Amino acid sequence: MPRLGGKYDVTIEVISKPREEYQTDEYFELDLPVAPAVMVDDEILVEGSDVDEWELEAAVCRKLGLPEPERRPKGFLRWLRS
Repeated sequence: MPRLGGKYDVTIEVISKPREEYQTDEYFELDLPVAPAVMVDDEILVEGSDVDEWELEAAVCRKLGLPEPERRPKGFLRWLRS
């Protein structure tokens, strides 16, 4: 995520709390996603798992009104591309 903050004009805010704080009644009343989660403004990209890097960058681009980045192959296939 810090790389995206350098690439685009966005502010990245990371909130980290002990797991127990995310499991309280007060937290559930806030209507926030289950941790771990990634949000871009009010859009919940993922909750309870990791986020795909392309999905995160695409959501940032959509929010900024920019074209989505080209989807790159994952894993070993990315090294075969010239």
